[in-house]
Amino acid sequence: MSDETNGVATPELTSLMESLEAEAAQDRPAEETPEIGIVMGSDSDLDVMMGSETGRPGAYDALTTLDFAEQTDHESPPDERFTFETYVVSAHRTPELMYTYAETAADRGIDVIIAGAGGKSADLPNMVASIAYPIPVIGVPVQEKSLQSVIGMPQGAPLVAVDAGKSFNAALSAVQMLSLEHDELRERLVEYHENLKDDVAVASKRLHSLGTPGFKAQRE
Repeated sequence: MSDETNGVATPELTSLMESLEAEAAQDRPAEETPEIGIVMGSDSDLDVMMGSETGRPGAYDALTTLDFAEQTDHESPPDERFTFETYVVSAHRTPELMYTYAETAADRGIDVIIAGAGGKSADLPNMVASIAYPIPVIGVPVQEKSLQSVIGMPQGAPLVAVDAGKSFNAALSAVQMLSLEHDELRERLVEYHENLKDDVAVASKRLHSLGTPGFKAQRE
C-alpha cells in the first residue's frame, strides 16, 4: 500500500523522511552507524531479501552468520561492531522516500547498499545507485523477470547485480567490499569459506560411507 495520496506525502512518510535527514545531520562515529543498508521495493520481497525457512537463505541470513547485527534504533545501536539496517522503499509509490534514503545514505554512515526489487519495472536498485553514487549498490532481482531491469544501467552509472533471488550472495559481496578496510571482516569471510569446504568434505564422506540410498534417507 502506498504511503502517498494524490502526490502529497502523508504524515507517516514525512516523519520517516525527516528521521533520515535528522540522522544524516548527526556527527556520529562510524562504530555507531550501520555499514550496510538493505532496501526493498515492497514488504512482499522480504522472504527473498531476508531469507525463508522453507526457501533460499537471504541477505539477513548471510549478515547474521557473519556476526552483523540489525540496527533498528539509531539512538541505541547494538553492541556488535558491524551492523546493517532494513527499509521498504518503493521507487514508484514513494519516490520521495527513495530519494531521501539514497541522498542521506553517506552522511548516515552507510558504506554499501543492497537493493532488491521485483516485477518487470524493478527500478529501485538503479535509481538508488544513481542517487547514492559513489556509494556502491548491489542490485537483487527478486524475480527472474526483474533481471533485465536491474542490470540495465547505462555506461558511467554502475550497478553491481546478483542473479535473481540471490540476496545471500549480495550480502557476501557487500561484506567483501567492507573487508578491504576491515581485517576483522576479512577473517570472518575466510572462516565462513573454510566452513563451506568442510561441509562439502563431510557430506562427501557420508555419501560414500552410507551409499546413495542411505545418505538420501538420512537427509529426508
